[in-house]
Amino acid sequence: MSNMQKPPKNLPPERDPNGEPEQRPTRPPIPNWVVIALLVGFGVLFLTRIPSIVSDPVGNAIEIPYSTFRAQVEANNVLRIEMRGSQIVGRFRNEVPISGTDASGNIRRGTVLFFSTFLPPIEDRELLPKLVANGVTVITSDPSPSTFLILLLNWGPLILIGLLLLWSFSRARQQQSGIFNFGQSRARRYNEEKPQVTFADVAGEDSAKAELAEIVDFLKDPDKYMRLGARIPRGVLLVGPPGTGKTLLAKAVAGEAKVPFFSLSASEFVEMFVGVGASRVRDLFTRAKAAAPSIVFIDEIDAVGRQRGAGLGGGNDEREQTLNQLLVEMDGFDARETVIVMAATNRPDVLDPALLRPGRFDRQITVDLPDRAGREAILKVHTRDMPLSHDVRLDILAGITIGFSGADLANLANEAALSAARNGRERVTQRDFELALDRIIMGSERPPLSNEQERRTVAIHEAGHALVAALTPEADPVVKVTIVPRGRALGVTQSLPSDDRRNYTKEYLFARLVVLMGGRSAEEVVLNQITSGAENDLRVATRLARDMVAQLGMNEELGPVNYGDSDRQPFLGYSLAQPRIYSEETASLIDRETKRLVEQAHNRARQLCRENRHLLEELAEALLKHEVLDQQQVMDILRPALPVSGD
Repeated sequence: MSNMQKPPKNLPPERDPNGEPEQRPTRPPIPNWVVIALLVGFGVLFLTRIPSIVSDPVGNAIEIPYSTFRAQVEANNVLRIEMRGSQIVGRFRNEVPISGTDASGNIRRGTVLFFSTFLPPIEDRELLPKLVANGVTVITSDPSPSTFLILLLNWGPLILIGLLLLWSFSRARQQQSGIFNFGQSRARRYNEEKPQVTFADVAGEDSAKAELAEIVDFLKDPDKYMRLGARIPRGVLLVGPPGTGKTLLAKAVAGEAKVPFFSLSASEFVEMFVGVGASRVRDLFTRAKAAAPSIVFIDEIDAVGRQRGAGLGGGNDEREQTLNQLLVEMDGFDARETVIVMAATNRPDVLDPALLRPGRFDRQITVDLPDRAGREAILKVHTRDMPLSHDVRLDILAGITIGFSGADLANLANEAALSAARNGRERVTQRDFELALDRIIMGSERPPLSNEQERRTVAIHEAGHALVAALTPEADPVVKVTIVPRGRALGVTQSLPSDDRRNYTKEYLFARLVVLMGGRSAEEVVLNQITSGAENDLRVATRLARDMVAQLGMNEELGPVNYGDSDRQPFLGYSLAQPRIYSEETASLIDRETKRLVEQAHNRARQLCRENRHLLEELAEALLKHEVLDQQQVMDILRPALPVSGD
């Protein structure tokens, strides 16, 4: 690697290849068993004190009267003695018949060889000369404890208390050490030696991979660009919906370039203490520069990079200081520093403009939802380790998963595998994928409705959606209709476009409005009543109609004008602080035109239901009988009306 720099001193702790921090060598704490042993030892020593020193070492000695001992001395029957103060312990030459008590206090009768006795209070001046004259071995010892033992007994408790306090402070320091490490970055470092993700593991995002290939080439050979005076973008912002693989792409860049990869979430910068986030930013960039060439990846950067001064009461001081420090660090890169900052977000509209200017995040790469070919490639990646049945058609699955992200497709493959395991199959079949798709799109099945009147109402409602969708040429085709409760819905009519759509016509959007109003219209025509079952339909239809009127310029009265989306601002009170870009009269006109458009769709749906009431009721009866109808069954019932809709 080129342009390697010598790591500066006093760097924060590095992290191992698994992403965990490498701890600095510290003084090992005092083990608990050592503290317990000291407590027990000092306690026993303190309680026993002198008796533990003067205890009789001769276990078989019998205590005898002093007069008996004196008589044996006169008879020259004493072999040796040990004098410990007033106590005498010794051994006779020959056993002496006597009765007395042993060291345990038991009365013993018989002969005695080992004995013990005590000197009388009156000094016996003739004893020692007599012992010497008889050749008795005399040993004397001091029964009082040593000076060291006295010091230990006197100062031992204080020393013990000091050790306990030191141990307590050491434990507290270890537990509170995190307080003093707030300013250190929590980025996880992945070294080039670790098995890496490469572009081969990323499918369905060919355009994004092509743009990132230049970044990889720069990290591999930066001198090739610098010789020509080129400057690689310092910041690369990956923009796209959730689950499209932005983080995976960043890891693939590091894997292809084989450089250290620092990864963390933007929310890890922000703490309750002001200044901690800025300190972590400085620490992160210090570590990245020391490991250059390297990549710093910040996920969900909108958590710290939101527009400053937005919303009521301004912004959060800690977040804004962190953002300011991030901007300064990105400006402070040397021209030859090969550190690239990559970030990901699904809300680029809320980012601060200073973050997106040239010289910072000056390259934005869109990571969009995959197309049909991309979805098939992603499914191949996620099913390459699965035992698939011969009937599995990934191309068909790619065609019916329009709008799915890479994460959704991974979930689909996993749910299919779970379904196969649940049913005791050895291989994953196409049926497992279909069940998994229904579970993801429509929700999990719930117990069927037990009230017959409620079942009939739901059947008529869903039959209305299916009828209107089939008889409206611009609407998406119906794939499945069911009155089995799924998720939060009592019934579901599933419609899917025949191909990927990225541009919508006015006729298509109006057809969606008509289909949304089909359930409410069928209830009015057949049951002559309305229910709460159309609540979600009305919410979606009203939002769609307002977008057509105020956002997309699809209204004749308002014309091709966009009236902003201040009601969708993510910042609290932001719209209150901004001047309205249209008048009260225009706001009233938007409300009227929205209502008119929804009512127009309602009338069209009601007309189709009235003209084809017999087919509507036939479809409802089929739903009551079978509970689930597929596309072919729906078309077989509604075929007599299809030529009429084509006129």
